[in-house]
Amino acid sequence: MRLVCFLLLGCSRAPQMREYSDAFDRGALGSDWSDTGGNYALAGGKLVANKAYNHPLWLVPRLPRDAEITFDAWSHSPDGDLKVEAWGDGESAATNKGAYTSTGYVFIFGGWKNSRTVLARMDEHGANRKERADMRVAVGRKYHWRIARKGVRLSWWIDDQLVFELDDPEPLEGAGHRHFSFNDWEAELHFDNLRIRAL
Repeated sequence: MRLVCFLLLGCSRAPQMREYSDAFDRGALGSDWSDTGGNYALAGGKLVANKAYNHPLWLVPRLPRDAEITFDAWSHSPDGDLKVEAWGDGESAATNKGAYTSTGYVFIFGGWKNSRTVLARMDEHGANRKERADMRVAVGRKYHWRIARKGVRLSWWIDDQLVFELDDPEPLEGAGHRHFSFNDWEAELHFDNLRIRAL
């Protein structure tokens, strides 16, 4: 079941999301989602990604500028590699051989063969990313994620443990930075119970 609540901001502007939820408990993704060429499907009341090779599944309704995003995520691969993007452009995807530079903030739990957990601003390979090596994804374990942005501060929790905080003096906002996506490289990933609310 999906729930969407919008606040209209005048006739000349598109509606702004206030709340959104998706339990993925139906047969097809539907018009709220834009698949850029990855391998995404709904199965057993959850979203499954497998071998998407950096072709994000973008949420079409726009994120609030300040928002909290929560969902459950788990991996069926020892590689871990749980990955999402927030405040991106809603359309970008990998080019040939999987080369991809994000347009938003990238959150990767257990990337690089389950060796690193990373928060990056647009470039997950960039020198200014936040990185830690003490968090690993356990195969089949369901993790509850919470991402929040208010003002210049971006915070990320997994199972109520703070993973990273980032104070961005030039926050990604406005045109080109209004969407959320699930993403994947090669691992079989599962996502469920997405909820978004404006802060």
